[in-house]
Amino acid sequence: MPIRSLGAAASGIVTMQTALDTIGNNIANSETDGFTSQTANFSDLLTQQLQPATGAVGQTQASTNPSAIGSGVQISGIETNFSQGAVQQTGVNSDVAIEGNGFLVVSQGGNTFYTRDGNLQLDSNGHLATASGGLVQGWAPGQATTSPPTPISIVVGSSGGPSQTQNALLSGNLPANATGPVTLTTTIYDSLGDQIPVTLTFTPTIGANGTATSWSLQGTVTGASQNLWNSPQTLVFGSNGQLASVNGTAVGTGQTSLAIDNEPSNYTWAGTTKPSFDFPAVGSQQAVTQFSGSQTLVVASQDGYSSGTLESYSIGSDGVITGSYSNGDSATLGTLALAQFANPQGLLDMGGTYFSSTIASGNAQLGQPGANGLGTVQGGAVEGSNVDLASQLTQLIEAQTAYQADTKVITTTATAMQSLMAMP
Repeated sequence: MPIRSLGAAASGIVTMQTALDTIGNNIANSETDGFTSQTANFSDLLTQQLQPATGAVGQTQASTNPSAIGSGVQISGIETNFSQGAVQQTGVNSDVAIEGNGFLVVSQGGNTFYTRDGNLQLDSNGHLATASGGLVQGWAPGQATTSPPTPISIVVGSSGGPSQTQNALLSGNLPANATGPVTLTTTIYDSLGDQIPVTLTFTPTIGANGTATSWSLQGTVTGASQNLWNSPQTLVFGSNGQLASVNGTAVGTGQTSLAIDNEPSNYTWAGTTKPSFDFPAVGSQQAVTQFSGSQTLVVASQDGYSSGTLESYSIGSDGVITGSYSNGDSATLGTLALAQFANPQGLLDMGGTYFSSTIASGNAQLGQPGANGLGTVQGGAVEGSNVDLASQLTQLIEAQTAYQADTKVITTTATAMQSLMAMP
């Protein structure tokens, strides 16, 4: 029947138009960050049986095969391609590219969406947000990643609190041929971030050969009436120039600490743990030694600092956002959350590179980047569109050819029907 060919060709035109729509959308979004391309899939429509199958009859009749003819084509589904797009460096601290499995979690208008578009920015409240205003979700410092995520906050210029000095590490050489005291000045911090000027004085006991046999250590603070220690501390070095004992106690291969006795009264202290001056492990590269030569003893490091302001931040591969402060301190500001799904093909495309979960996708499984099958992230970069232009242009030609062929079927069928109608 000519009408069957008309219907089949018409369904082909409709489906090819959908394919062209899909291809056109892919090509249009070939430069859209985080865009995931789509493919129109086809299946045939119900067939009409023209002849059933028959069985063989002894040696006189062979079996026959069934005959059926289709009635056209339909769209069986629009499949989303979640393959990795090219990662492009932007140098913008707030940008983030997902490398591997996962979606950023975004809250907007009371709804939760998922996206791979990491072209992010900070809003007026310091929240990490998408270009369309969605709040990127994650966990605050110290918050368990098993708890519900909340908006990530990064307030550049915000204050960072001070930290009281707990440990100051000494390193360098006390000259074995010293003829008088060796002084060392440094700065430590109290609980309010006030700088405490400390002077350490090492006084040698000179032996008969003109070489120091031991050293006494005392510390003072400008403006304070008490010394750091109630009595001088005694340091003894071995013949190999390595620290042998502190206050009569032999030192081993671990770090040796001298906690102070008196905290300066004109500064503010928190807690009961008093700062200590530490000697690195004997024989280590930073060890305090007594060799002939120059005095090189310094405070190599100390863990206190004054208050500061947040100057910059960076996003690590594990999603941890680290802030850098003007006082040299760094601190965790939050951790990005990623989501994965049992069936990502079941996600509903909401436009704007947003997806929402459905009963087909299953619930979002949240976690930290790099954990439990989730991909990692790269800060200062975005994931580009995963559209393959060469493939799309090839599909475009194929869809165009099929569309034109279907129209040819219609014109041919129409000619045949006219010939039928013209019969006497």
